[in-house]
Amino acid sequence: MNVRVRIGLAGVLAALSVAFGAPRQTLEGQARNSPPMAPVFEVDPLWPKPLPNHWVLGSLGGIAVDDQDHIWVLNRGSRTLADNFKQLEKNPPWAICCASPPAVLEFDQNGNLLRNWGGFPGGPGYEWFDQEHGLAIDHNGHVWLGGGAGGDSHLLKFTKDGSFVKQFGKRNARLTAGDPAGPPAKRVYKANSHDTESLGRPAKVVIDAKANEAYVADGYLNTRVVVMDVTTGAIKRFWGAYGNKPDDSVFENASVTGDQSATGYDPKAPPAQQFRHAVHCVALSKDGIVYVCDRQNNRVQVFTREGKFLKETYILKDTRNAGAVWDIAFSADPQQTYMYIGDGENELIHVLRRDTLEELTAFGDGGRQPGQFYGVHVIATDSKGNLYTAETYEGHRVQRFLFKGVKPVTKKYQGVVWPGSAK
Repeated sequence: MNVRVRIGLAGVLAALSVAFGAPRQTLEGQARNSPPMAPVFEVDPLWPKPLPNHWVLGSLGGIAVDDQDHIWVLNRGSRTLADNFKQLEKNPPWAICCASPPAVLEFDQNGNLLRNWGGFPGGPGYEWFDQEHGLAIDHNGHVWLGGGAGGDSHLLKFTKDGSFVKQFGKRNARLTAGDPAGPPAKRVYKANSHDTESLGRPAKVVIDAKANEAYVADGYLNTRVVVMDVTTGAIKRFWGAYGNKPDDSVFENASVTGDQSATGYDPKAPPAQQFRHAVHCVALSKDGIVYVCDRQNNRVQVFTREGKFLKETYILKDTRNAGAVWDIAFSADPQQTYMYIGDGENELIHVLRRDTLEELTAFGDGGRQPGQFYGVHVIATDSKGNLYTAETYEGHRVQRFLFKGVKPVTKKYQGVVWPGSAK
């Protein structure tokens, strides 16, 4: 793994001293003689509780934790379910099971489903998405949603009970040819990463409460980070990789997924000076640092709030297809000492030190049992340090990983963190 900017041992020790409250002299000895420390997790196989109404989750496009430690999930629903999981949706029903729940689901810490609402085709004053992608809860208790396919070039904001508040951007703003109501195969969309009114298939949004700003990973068609006013939706600034002016022409023929020839990614080539599709996530730390998932370039880029490039790191740089850097979440300690990276191609959660971007360990594996992943897509943490994951493709699952403290790293790749594995 390459890290372009490094800090010295003294800086690492000082940060560790703050995080763990240990004397610096002791930490110096640990740094020389002991393995590194990292958060440890175990999967909670009984969370959440079974859904009511014979509901079955589809592919999941977003996850967030609110100030009550409630977990919000964005479900892509019937369009992603096999026919035999939609028998209750027939008229008349063909069997007593199954159907998709609505798009937005709220769970409590015990795994109970509290609220559910939303979905295609939308409601008065707004249109729904072609593919749900990205969910955030802001400091005013509003739920923000995005979409990452087709004509999705907008964001929607709702109250927690599903009442529509505002739309930011215009649907089908990127459509250049074809009937928006006609066959999708005949529609043509073109990126415009300089547009100051609409987006281009945004993948994720996070909120800066202090500045009343929303950061958007924009995204699956455009290739930029956008900063918007939370109240008005006005686009205040945007930037591309390394803080460069976005240039959509560089990767305009690269598909969102596919093999190396389709994406054009070459791990031996010089670092790409533009984001590649998809700019899949943006995360804002408490100290005002912006982290961006340049997914198919297998890298995290780090910026100031104004878009000044600070540093970058690569994760499993030889990864092809959909890339290794899908989503980012932070540890729950006040300094947010650790950073977690969801990797839906290698089916891992990578654990890094946030200050140095050094990867300490990783856990997970491909599969359908608890603690395994099938397209680990988006991740979030709660105030207790627990980690939540939601899966795309045929994963159709949300999981909770219980935080078991910070312990010495004994394995670089831990495999499945089954209950009892953290002892």
